[in-house]
Amino acid sequence: MKKLISAALAGALALSLAACGSTASVSESAAASASSEAASTAETGSDLAGTTIKVAASPTPHAEILNVAKDLLAEQGITLDIVEFSDYVQPNMVTESGEVDANYFQHQPYLDSFNEENGTSLVSVGTIHYEPLGIYPGKSQSLEEIPDGAVIAVPNDTTNEARALQLLASQGIITIREDAGLTATVNDITENPHNVQVEELEAAQLPRTLADVDYAVMNGNYALEAGFSVGNDALATEDADSEAAQTYANVLVVKEGRENDPAIQALLKALQSQEVKDYISETYDGAVVALF
Repeated sequence: MKKLISAALAGALALSLAACGSTASVSESAAASASSEAASTAETGSDLAGTTIKVAASPTPHAEILNVAKDLLAEQGITLDIVEFSDYVQPNMVTESGEVDANYFQHQPYLDSFNEENGTSLVSVGTIHYEPLGIYPGKSQSLEEIPDGAVIAVPNDTTNEARALQLLASQGIITIREDAGLTATVNDITENPHNVQVEELEAAQLPRTLADVDYAVMNGNYALEAGFSVGNDALATEDADSEAAQTYANVLVVKEGRENDPAIQALLKALQSQEVKDYISETYDGAVVALF
């Protein structure tokens, strides 16, 4: 009987020791795992420090906006290298080739057209801003009293003419065929209660025509260059919720496959920050509007 009790006690002791050993092993394993995860997290968090992001951009407003993001990224140890281009072809080509990491100068319709025509595989990462068209006074100073037969100058390029006509329609000056959308032309005008005459001119020339027309629908950048205040002088502008604003929003672009790169996401976050939004609002007087 004593032998049986002793054997039982010995077995219990062995089991107890085995259990303690197992518990210690699990604890050590968990600790090691946690330590490994912490190290991995720390490593991931510091991965971008010392990183350089190279971005192609138009000088105004894109490079100016990027300079605000540059300061924000510098706080994280990330260097933003901004390469300015005055044309609309090279920024996409150097992004496709990998010479730069991203570009910021274009809207989605242009990007889609560029990809189709050049066989490139560039994609938008996120929306940053749009540049609204505005109706500016010439010989007539108010949209409340539009003279019969008023002459309204609009941009003659396909994209901006359609936007201009839709802006006039939004103010009740004309009515556009419902399904015309952003391909609208003067042929799509279905109602013209003021008998307005739409004069199509090259966009850059519009500010110089104001003395000869009742109104002109102008791009924000040309209005600014001509000394107009978009916020104070425009009688009406494209709404941020309009089809044009959403369609022609300027986007951050990368080569397909790089959308989720941590560096690209850090850049997007900086561009969509409150600091950038405040800068756009305070600097461009409504000629550039943040869409985030």
